[in-house]
Amino acid sequence: MEKIYTSLGLMSGTSMDGVDASIIRSNGENEYESIFDEYFEYEEGLYKDLVSLRNKINTANDIIVNSKLINDVERKITLFHGKICNKIIHENTNEIDLIGFHGQTIFHDGNKKFSKQLGDGSLLSSLLKKDVIYNFRANDIINGGQGAPLAPIFHNLLINKVKMKLPVCVLNIGGIANITIIKSNKNEDLKSYDIGPGNCLLDEWVRKHTNDRYDNNGKAASVGKIDEIILNKAIENFDNIKTGNNLSFDIKDFDLGFVRGLSYVDGLSTLTKFTSEIIYQSIFKATKINQNDKINILVCGGGRKNLTLMENIKKRLPSNICLNLIDDFNVNGDFIESQAFAYLAIRSLLKKMISFTGTTNVKKPCTGGILVKNY
Repeated sequence: MEKIYTSLGLMSGTSMDGVDASIIRSNGENEYESIFDEYFEYEEGLYKDLVSLRNKINTANDIIVNSKLINDVERKITLFHGKICNKIIHENTNEIDLIGFHGQTIFHDGNKKFSKQLGDGSLLSSLLKKDVIYNFRANDIINGGQGAPLAPIFHNLLINKVKMKLPVCVLNIGGIANITIIKSNKNEDLKSYDIGPGNCLLDEWVRKHTNDRYDNNGKAASVGKIDEIILNKAIENFDNIKTGNNLSFDIKDFDLGFVRGLSYVDGLSTLTKFTSEIIYQSIFKATKINQNDKINILVCGGGRKNLTLMENIKKRLPSNICLNLIDDFNVNGDFIESQAFAYLAIRSLLKKMISFTGTTNVKKPCTGGILVKNY
């Protein structure tokens, strides 16, 4: 009988404000059950340490220059993960078989085959007395991939579970927005890529001008005036820098320079419209080959809560493309990626493929994730 594993997945995104934690039960293939989801906010000191560190890292060489600081922050990050995992483990009746530890990305350059996540898997294993799988991107990069996005096979599992008619696209609006195009139930047929900025520019603008970390429900963006001249130029510039080889982005690939000089609300409105246009263009490109068919787009990630952003996207889509929240199908859109890394951990343990030619541009499907058992 095929073993069903209980896996705890940990994900900290580009907002760097905390950790999403999820427990799932799965065989690493088609069986899947969600057990637990919870968000744990970083302490203010750790959040500031992370923001300060990421601001110092603009090239791969900066990783070397700041190695001592990186080691210090990595230890703090790992201890935080250890603390929340101990709490989860002791409060849940399910025996955890393994931990999927994504870590905190501080630099990513897919074209140059370099990605750095903070997280000491060996230390976490020692703290928890559990098997830990981490460093999910390394093997993909070694085999010619960009190291991201890695969640598409979990998106495929979810769509198969809810039994939606294909084709379906899963749109994740996190710090970076990415899309997965599902035309069959085979992982080998998946297409996925990063679109561009999701929440990252909006959140950065909010942090620069207020004490908030994001625009709650897109309220501030809804009252500002969009500067159409600046917007059109920014879209043109983005189209010029995006290449066919760029399947993954880092937030350092984008900056706020084009809205400097605008008021807070006008800048935010323009940024929100810019972000929505980039997302719309990518959706249209991904779905235009099926113009006569109804196509469902399921949206997950924090950006789905930005009502102004979502409304901007919906207004641009043709009638055959339906934009829905993944939550409408009894899936919690806040915890897709933490559940994904719980699932990827199981697949990694079983030496199953997690990267495919259509998802990361890897030369051939490959497994990933490093198993450590330090206890």
